[in-house]
Amino acid sequence: MSDFTSEVWGIYIALITLVSIIACAVLLKALSTKRAAPSQQVGTTGHTWDEDLTEWNHPLPRWWMWLFYITIVFSLVYLVLYPGLGSYAGYFGWSSQGQYQQERSKAAAAYNPIFDRFLKQDIKAVAADAEARQMGQRLFLTYCAQCHGSDAGGARGFPNLRDQDWLYGGDPETIKASIANGRNGVMPALGAVVGGDEGAKDVAHYVLSLSGRTHDSLRASRGKSTFNTVCAACHGADGKGNPALGAPNLTDNIWLYGGSEKTIIETVMKGRRADTAAAGATATAMPAHKDFLDEGKIHLLAAYVWGLSSVDK
Repeated sequence: MSDFTSEVWGIYIALITLVSIIACAVLLKALSTKRAAPSQQVGTTGHTWDEDLTEWNHPLPRWWMWLFYITIVFSLVYLVLYPGLGSYAGYFGWSSQGQYQQERSKAAAAYNPIFDRFLKQDIKAVAADAEARQMGQRLFLTYCAQCHGSDAGGARGFPNLRDQDWLYGGDPETIKASIANGRNGVMPALGAVVGGDEGAKDVAHYVLSLSGRTHDSLRASRGKSTFNTVCAACHGADGKGNPALGAPNLTDNIWLYGGSEKTIIETVMKGRRADTAAAGATATAMPAHKDFLDEGKIHLLAAYVWGLSSVDK
C-alpha cells in the first residue's frame, strides 16, 4: 500500500462509493415508477428458458422497493458516522486499531495486577507455581503453538521445547530474551565454498560421523578438512555448536531440518534462513514478542517454556 499515499486516492474512493450508491438509487427509481395499468399487458424481457419459461417485466413489489431504499439510506448514514469514504474518519472517529487499543487497555487494567505479581518472582519460582503454569500454557497456546505445536514438540524447522537441546541456551533469562527479542538464525549457502556437490557430500558424511551415524569414512576424512576450514567458525572444531550464534550442536541426534544425507547436503549447499522458505525450509523467523506482549506475559511464557524441559523432567 506504500504506492497509494496520495490524498487523491481517498477522494477517488469516496467519489466511487457515493456515485455507486446514487446510481443504485436512480436505477431503482427508474425501474419502479412506470407501472402497467390493470388492463395493460405487461411485456417480457425477451429472456426465455426451456422453450416456454419466460421472464416477465413486472415492476418490483412496493415492500421490496422500499426495503432497497432503506438500505441506501442506511448506507449513507453509516458512511457519515463511520469510515468508508476514503480518508474520512467518520463522525465517531472509529477505527479497528483504536478499538483494539481500547480493548487492550481495558484488559490490561483488569489482568496486569495478576501478571505483575508473578513478574516480581524469579522465573524458576514462577515455573513451579501451578496457577502461573496454567496461565503460561494458555499464553503458549495463543502465541506459540502455531509453530512449536500445542505440546511444544516442534516440527521441521521449529525447535522442540521439551528437550534439553537449545540453539541459543536454555537458562531462564536466555529463554526470556528469545521470546522478547526474537531470533533469526542464518546458515549461509556454502555450495561454492566447499567445492560443489561432491564437496558438500564429503562434509555431510563428516557431519554424520560426528553423531555416530552411518557414513562413508573416506568421504568423512575428506570432509573433515573442509569442515575445519569453513564450518568450525560457527559450529566449533568439535562440532558442538555455539549458542551465541545459534549454531546447532552437530554431535547429537537432534536435527532441526532433518539429519539424512540428502538433507544435510541440501543445508550445506543452499543454506538455511529462518525468515524465508530458502532451501525448502518451512520455518519462519522467531518474532519479537515484546512488540505485542508486555513484560509480565513474556515472564510467564518464559517460565512455562523453561518448565517444559526442567520442571516436567
